[in-house]
Amino acid sequence: MQETDNVRLTREAFEAFTRGDIPTLLSYYDDDIVWLPVTGAGAHVPVAGRRQGKPAVADFFRLVAENFNFSRFETTDHIASGDKVVTLGHYTATTPMNRTIDSDFAMVVTIKNGKVTQFQEFTDSAAMNAAFAIDAAAV
Repeated sequence: MQETDNVRLTREAFEAFTRGDIPTLLSYYDDDIVWLPVTGAGAHVPVAGRRQGKPAVADFFRLVAENFNFSRFETTDHIASGDKVVTLGHYTATTPMNRTIDSDFAMVVTIKNGKVTQFQEFTDSAAMNAAFAIDAAAV
């Protein structure tokens, strides 16, 4: 039953994100959430770097809104094991530099006591780094 509840929570959180409802999305997160976005992204990527706590994660989503214009964001699978749910999907987005990121992703959440306590994203970090590089030819 725990895994079913965790998948439901994860789906609801992704649905909130896709409709741009960040306050509802944040309500699924523990106050002290650990956020590990885009493993392998360079320091020049606005959304790179570890964050902790809801205010820092809210700032992450502000940066997402400022730096990614999604033309596609979809989840395909939610796979649960114990307190973890792995969500697989795909997104396509354009950056302010008018470069496109088109990548599959795996996002892993840990859920305890009905709240997400940790998030980690795996995607095409080379494409992410290139999309935000000052000189794309140098990448």
